[in-house]
Amino acid sequence: MYLLLIITAICLFFFFLWFAIVSVFEKEKSAAGRAFILALSFPTPYLILALVTFPGSGWLGWFLLGCTLLVLIVLLFPFPGKRIIGNETPRTRYDERQTMFSRDEVRQYDGLQKQFYKENPDKFNLDKQWLDKPGLMDASSTMYSPITFIAADASFHTIEQLRDYVDGDVASIQKVFDPTQLTRFLKAWTKKMGAVSVGVCKMQDTHYYSVRGRGKAYGKEVVTSHKFGIALTVEMDKDWLATGPAGPTLMESARQYLNSGVVAIQIAKFIRELGYEARAHIDGNYEVICPVVARDAGLGEIGRMGLLMTPQLGPRVRIAVVTTNIPLEVTERIPDHTVHDFCAICKKCADVCPSQAVPKTEVGFFDGVQRWQVDHEKCFGYWCTVGTDCGRCMSVCPYSHPDNLLHNLVRWGIKNNWLFRRIALKMDDFFYGRKPKPAKIPAWMKRKRFKENSIPFVHPTT
Repeated sequence: MYLLLIITAICLFFFFLWFAIVSVFEKEKSAAGRAFILALSFPTPYLILALVTFPGSGWLGWFLLGCTLLVLIVLLFPFPGKRIIGNETPRTRYDERQTMFSRDEVRQYDGLQKQFYKENPDKFNLDKQWLDKPGLMDASSTMYSPITFIAADASFHTIEQLRDYVDGDVASIQKVFDPTQLTRFLKAWTKKMGAVSVGVCKMQDTHYYSVRGRGKAYGKEVVTSHKFGIALTVEMDKDWLATGPAGPTLMESARQYLNSGVVAIQIAKFIRELGYEARAHIDGNYEVICPVVARDAGLGEIGRMGLLMTPQLGPRVRIAVVTTNIPLEVTERIPDHTVHDFCAICKKCADVCPSQAVPKTEVGFFDGVQRWQVDHEKCFGYWCTVGTDCGRCMSVCPYSHPDNLLHNLVRWGIKNNWLFRRIALKMDDFFYGRKPKPAKIPAWMKRKRFKENSIPFVHPTT
């Protein structure tokens, strides 16, 4: 028994010490400090009972070991719990003109804006929350930083140049491949180009918008002609995202929209050269609802904040999609209702949301789908105030921790056990805080390191 107590004490010490070291590398000072304190305190009762003899110490030792074993069994025994979300397929297709990005874009065209509010008078009062605010990347927004905002704009500008390349001519001769082998190649190549996950699903009508709402395609009906959808995700840098709503999170958002778009455009071009139709869906030029396609391609579930929750990185991803008619092997989707259960009890994203746009209520029914509904007008209103796309909900999500052994063990426990999920949430609050403050902006991004001088342009004399 005494040896077992000592071994248990050593295991607890090294586990929390490991936690502390990992937290140091993750720049989580508070978590590192608390883990180190636990590394010193948790083993103490075991060591006392192993090294100090007093009346009843033997029975206490066996009792402590028994309780430890019981806790491990209870927490590690498979008990996923019940499913809290049923129907996931909407009754109708969604009109892209209803999205906040479309409603913001039509401000540039007086006629379109008047037409939209004439057809949707209920939206005008809702949109008052953001119509008179500065807007994304505006110089008068509260988080404006010329360095980070202009850097983000450079990425968004590059994406704009790529939007005309999402589609193109198809080779006249079709090359025939085994669907399984081709899918395996596409998945491996996509990851080699920088994606962290990729999957394939059969396209459904409700994956597509009914009508386009952005750019030159505004008001055009979307034709649902492709049979397969290839969804891919790219990782958003945790350190940059943690600074939200400051400028670095906008830079990272733009950077990963660009990276995912570049990968998707290459895949679509590759498939067209094989003799099959293929279209990339990238930032500002979508015909599909990317999170839903990605979910049905087995890449994750839709969580409380309305974003795709991936197994490795939670919502800390950007998504692109390629739709095509080339025969592919569909990725089997195994719905993970444990994500919904964790979102139901967590509410961390709702607590930290600056605009209180993420609901704290239980799941409801919207268009026949059981899900949470974000208040998009409040969310976008905050974006238009600070000038960035915020990112607070993504950065504090417990699923957003780095993809490493320590956090993957916790993810495994969350997925495996109903009680583990509830304890893991309390532990996440203890180590990282219920409402963690935004991280500091990296020194090399800070405005004070740059001197802004407006140098007038002088035309050279001839």
